[in-house]
Amino acid sequence: MEFVKMHGIGNDYVYVDCFAQPAPENPGELSVRMSMPHTGIGADGLILIEPSACADARMRIFNKDGSEGEMCGNGIRCVGKYLYDSALARRDVITVETRGGVKTLEMLVKDGRATGARVDMGEAVFEPERIPVRGESNTVTLRRGAYACRFFCLNIGNPHAVTSDVFPEGRDFEQLGSAFERDSAFPARANVSFIKVVSRRLLRARIWERGSGPTLACGTGATASVIAAYKTGLCESSAQIELPGGKLFIEYDERTNHAFMTGPAEISFTGKWQDTL
Repeated sequence: MEFVKMHGIGNDYVYVDCFAQPAPENPGELSVRMSMPHTGIGADGLILIEPSACADARMRIFNKDGSEGEMCGNGIRCVGKYLYDSALARRDVITVETRGGVKTLEMLVKDGRATGARVDMGEAVFEPERIPVRGESNTVTLRRGAYACRFFCLNIGNPHAVTSDVFPEGRDFEQLGSAFERDSAFPARANVSFIKVVSRRLLRARIWERGSGPTLACGTGATASVIAAYKTGLCESSAQIELPGGKLFIEYDERTNHAFMTGPAEISFTGKWQDTL
């Protein structure tokens, strides 16, 4: 099976072109094997690029634990680059179907190659039952050991919980991220963002991705972080967000309730996977 390894500011996935070859059987199990750093390729998961009846292509995301996700902000920019560069959709505006809805990408192009995209991430959802989060509002306070964190929760293609109460590092980050992801407050689990306000136009974030754990970047998490910070008065509606792998630019239009994410997409390498199972 041929694949392309791509990343958006370090958030890396293995991509399979299912226009040119059949979709793999049991993609969740395959994602686990391919994502392993020593016995596999090493990645945050597997993304299938498939034909769509309502868009230029369909993106299916499988996390490194085998679970299927709804949406991936860094991943969708890489899908757009693949579609543009391979001439499957060589247009300035590309649409991609996801489990979180159809997303529109304005491609960034230099010398005939796509370098990234500005993605319409869709509408932010704040109703607790639609996020989903258990409670009467979309804010919850969760406790783990000495930490008590107030989370602003929303769905921007998938569920997110954002806090500025703590900015943990190292083992604390892993323990808190893992625990909060699976907290009973989140019926579908959640992506967990810890943010630090540098200025009204710049945030820093460490994001624990649901199903993948710590990653160098999370596009939907970055988008959710800026929206949450804006809604709680911590930053402007447009801001850069600095992640371990690099920076993304997020714009939130309160009038339409849509968010937009701009960032790069890069190819790491191509190869063939010989599955012995």
